[in-house]
Amino acid sequence: MVILFVRAIILYLLVFVAIRMTGKRQLSDLQPFDLIITLLLAELASEPAANMGIPLLYGVVPILALFLAHQAVSLLSLKSSGFRHLLCGRPLLLVNRGVVNEQALKDARYTLNDLMEQVRAKDIFDLAEVDYAILETNGDLSILPKGPKQAPTYEALSLPPPETAPPFLLIQDGKVHKEALRQSGFSLPWLEGQLKRAGVSGVEQVLFAFLCGDTLHLQSKQKYGGLVRFVDIRGGAA
Repeated sequence: MVILFVRAIILYLLVFVAIRMTGKRQLSDLQPFDLIITLLLAELASEPAANMGIPLLYGVVPILALFLAHQAVSLLSLKSSGFRHLLCGRPLLLVNRGVVNEQALKDARYTLNDLMEQVRAKDIFDLAEVDYAILETNGDLSILPKGPKQAPTYEALSLPPPETAPPFLLIQDGKVHKEALRQSGFSLPWLEGQLKRAGVSGVEQVLFAFLCGDTLHLQSKQKYGGLVRFVDIRGGAA
């Protein structure tokens, strides 16, 4: 049992490293060859992990071989557009200037119901509002609504865009994220002062605290009331 446990851990770590090094894409974003490699790695690891009669190397060597093959294929797809198109295919224009391309639907094995389902997933419920719809090589559908249905931009409205900054998770489960606090440009004494303004006596009472622009959004733990507070760092708490 101990040997089986160790073999499973070794194969798990090997598969984890192999998949981790192939990229950070989610399963829904995988290209066909990425998905094939993922499935094969799982299959190759399962047999040696559960069967003591199969030498461990019989699982390790094929996994390493597949990983090297994946790296070679990825490199070729980066260097050669023709190989990339052969491997991943090309995007298909399903809707062109408001007109549904029937041949493209057939090539993609798409029905009108499939198209409408994908369009509704983009919060568009009328096909007449779609100017362009492109089926990407990973299966996602990119949609450009017609002009009047597009969201206006600050540039189109001749308005100055607001100053934006990423939110910083300063506190999580009663612990301060020192790196995020440093990146935000503030100090621990400043943070403790903001908590006191919100009626929280200590960091250990906070479930989370996000700094979004000029607003500190925090919530205390359930045993301390579970209260939600929004603190304007330029003014008072709400």
